[in-house]
Amino acid sequence: MHLRHRAMQPGDIRKCVSIVANHPVLGPRYGPMIEHLPEAWLRLLQYDAKFAFVAQDGESPDAPICLFGVSVFVNEDFLRDVKSFPHFWVGPELTRRIMNGKPPLLTGKQLREANSRSGLNMICWEACVHPEYEAQGEVQRYLMSVFIQNHRGYLWKEVIAVQCDTPGKLDFALRTGGYLWDSIAGGYTSELRSDLNEIVARPHITGVTRDLELERQSDWGASWIGAVFDYRPPILGLNPSEQRLLTYALPGVTDEQLAAMLEISIPTVKKKWISIYRRLKDRLPELYPNSLPPDIPVNGRGKEKRRRLLTYLREHPEELRPTLCVRTRKSTNQRAHVGSKPSK
Repeated sequence: MHLRHRAMQPGDIRKCVSIVANHPVLGPRYGPMIEHLPEAWLRLLQYDAKFAFVAQDGESPDAPICLFGVSVFVNEDFLRDVKSFPHFWVGPELTRRIMNGKPPLLTGKQLREANSRSGLNMICWEACVHPEYEAQGEVQRYLMSVFIQNHRGYLWKEVIAVQCDTPGKLDFALRTGGYLWDSIAGGYTSELRSDLNEIVARPHITGVTRDLELERQSDWGASWIGAVFDYRPPILGLNPSEQRLLTYALPGVTDEQLAAMLEISIPTVKKKWISIYRRLKDRLPELYPNSLPPDIPVNGRGKEKRRRLLTYLREHPEELRPTLCVRTRKSTNQRAHVGSKPSK
């Protein structure tokens, strides 16, 4: 088995919806809303406030989809609705709201602001494995690793897991860092009021907040889900076009390939690299060529510089996440300071 994942494309949606529709538990949860799910996900792909991927078994574009996942970054009002009693199945409700033209997703501006200041709220919409791969532990582990890899680097405030379809999956979610939302107490708890089978049979919420995870880490150590809460503010202050170029560059592609992927000219690609390296020299001088070992030949310093930068970005995904640039945050803080009254 050779698993690889990529962003969900419009052509994948029908196959993914088919997996949901034919699922013995998830299909009935959606009921008649399953007919609207393809259009809802097609609209979803136009938003920045989401992560949607498919994983295939093989390198061929036609390789079968063995799993997929969809998560959304939602506003405070929807988060409050999700946690209020009576609870509802999140997938069908998200479908309904998107089709009604009232998606609870953050706008691009709200996403950048929340990820720079107050923090983001994320809800896992679906995470499905094709029935033929359900029994293969490698696929389940791959699903978890893709989730962590692609949700690191954000300033999360609260993360709500997918609503489980089996008691075993709910038990796993609780053992790996999730808490069950208790509507009566109005908070997350590790104590169960009902049997796992009873909980899974009705709408339920499993999640964790940043504060809860930090408290747990101080007492017991980090949980599996706690890895997504690790966060450091970005240093480079990349703009969206630079972030996009670097995201495509991470696998180690050439400038020619980047130009084709981004649909821009090779000279434009090179100009973007020059801009990025200027910022790199200013903010991370230890990665710049002048700091490279003398045994690296002059003609190899460009490659080494790029290698170092891409290695840094893999370890610091926050540099590639939507955010207010460093200059914008600084000027905003200065304006706030200038307009504030002096303390007595």
